[in-house]
Amino acid sequence: MVKICVFCGSSMGYDKKYRQAAKEVADYFVSNDISLVYGGASVGLMRILADTLLENNKEVIGVMPQLLIDKEVAHHHISQMIVVESMSERKQKMVELSDGFIALPGGFGTLDELTEVVTMNQLRINDKPLGILNVDGYFDKLLEFFDHSVECGFVRPEYRKNLIVSDNITTLMTDMQKYQPLSMGKWVEDIKIESDH
Repeated sequence: MVKICVFCGSSMGYDKKYRQAAKEVADYFVSNDISLVYGGASVGLMRILADTLLENNKEVIGVMPQLLIDKEVAHHHISQMIVVESMSERKQKMVELSDGFIALPGGFGTLDELTEVVTMNQLRINDKPLGILNVDGYFDKLLEFFDHSVECGFVRPEYRKNLIVSDNITTLMTDMQKYQPLSMGKWVEDIKIESDH
C-alpha cells in the first residue's frame, strides 16, 4: 500500500490520547514511506497527520470541497490539494486515490466515510482494506452496534468478522495487508430466498 487515506476528526478531541494516536499513525507512514490522502484540513487530528508527514518531506494529498475552502479550514502547505464540488465527490476521489483506508477517532464526517467504504467493500465496488484504529476504545460502541445488527439479522456475521480493528497501528497495518474481500454470491442468494418467504 503506497497511498493510504485516513478518516479522522477536524477536532482534536478532549483526550491527548487521540492526538498521540494521530502522531503515531503519521510516524508509521513516515517510517514506511506511505503517502497520506486525507480531507485536506488544517485543523484537528487531520492537521497533526499532515504536519507530521510534511515535516518529514512526505507526500500529503488533500481532497476538499470548495465550500470548506471558503470557510478557511484548508491546509495551504500540503503537497497537493484537489478541489471538488461536494462531500460525495470528495469521498469518491479519496477512494479512487487510495490503496487502503484507516479510520481514527472523529465525528459524523468520519463515521460517514467509514461506513461508505464498509458498504462499498460489502458490495465489491471497492476491494481495498479498511482498518479501524480503536484508540482507547473510542469505537467500542459502534462495534457493539455492528454486533447488534448481526444479532437482528441486518448484517451478516462474515462481514462483521471481516472488519479490521486494532488499537495498535503496526498490528492494524499488518492485518490490512492480509485483507481478503468476501464473495457476494451467497449473501445475495440468501436475501432473495429470505425475501420470497
